[in-house]
Amino acid sequence: MSKRLQVILDDEELAAVQRAARARRQTVAEWVRGALRDARRADERRPVEEKLRTVREASARYAFPTGPIEQMNAEISRGYEAGDPS
Repeated sequence: MSKRLQVILDDEELAAVQRAARARRQTVAEWVRGALRDARRADERRPVEEKLRTVREASARYAFPTGPIEQMNAEISRGYEAGDPS
């Protein structure tokens, strides 16, 4: 079963989409469906093992600030109160 999707674009956005579709010799609908498929693929979740490996590698390679969460939150709050952007 197919469903209709309405997307509101301003004139500049629509013109850009039309140019992109024309460059590929596609209709706007075909181009949008392809763009949505590509976006879904790019947004797929990585396996948990890969995420954990990435965190472990970063932890081994870099020195991130750490400590008790209460202390870290207090330090962050003090920075905001002092107007410190870091």
